[in-house]
Amino acid sequence: MTLRLIIGNKTYSSWSFRPWIAMKVAGIPFEETVISLDAADFKARVKAVSPAGQVPVLVDGAVVVWESLAILEYLADRFPDATLWPTDVAARAEARAVACEMHAGFQPLRQHLPMNMARPVKPRLLDDGATADVARIAAIWRECRVKFGGPFLFGGSFGATDAMYAPVVSRFHTYAVEVGADARGYMAAVMALPAWTEWWAAARREPWVLPHDEVDWPDVSRE
Repeated sequence: MTLRLIIGNKTYSSWSFRPWIAMKVAGIPFEETVISLDAADFKARVKAVSPAGQVPVLVDGAVVVWESLAILEYLADRFPDATLWPTDVAARAEARAVACEMHAGFQPLRQHLPMNMARPVKPRLLDDGATADVARIAAIWRECRVKFGGPFLFGGSFGATDAMYAPVVSRFHTYAVEVGADARGYMAAVMALPAWTEWWAAARREPWVLPHDEVDWPDVSRE
């Protein structure tokens, strides 16, 4: 039975992007269902599948998994050959710690620079909280790539931790965040993935506009 991934808008839904890009890069086949986050029936449609009423949701036959990191863990168990986590125990522990730091933290960055794949690249002045978050994230990327050899965070293969940071790559790009050459190198590696291009192109075809994720509102710029 084919897996089904229920996601929100590709323009805005950073949590949806995480398992989607992990599955695409790993070559895990699935069908997708996109529901706009502002749809009047959004909650009803998602709650018909998942009690949390939020996206993303992965449906694998009778198994339903919601929440991005939980989906990545399930996929790692279900498809061990995809090697979503490092095989070395110590490296895997570090990868999970870095992924969890992304999952639970960086709220100032999330609020100040919401993911918006359809916005033209244009700088936005950072506040103190977002500045601190950018510095920490850039340090994580630099340290992981030096320690494990890159081009991704834990070596030569894109994995679950990279999937957790993929929306941050988008944010840094969209808002022209100033980072060093190490961070730029990581961003270039992620953005060169065919899966990235596929999501980005689909996002730009979407008709929906969510004002609370448009930092330039009421101006809505599109390339």
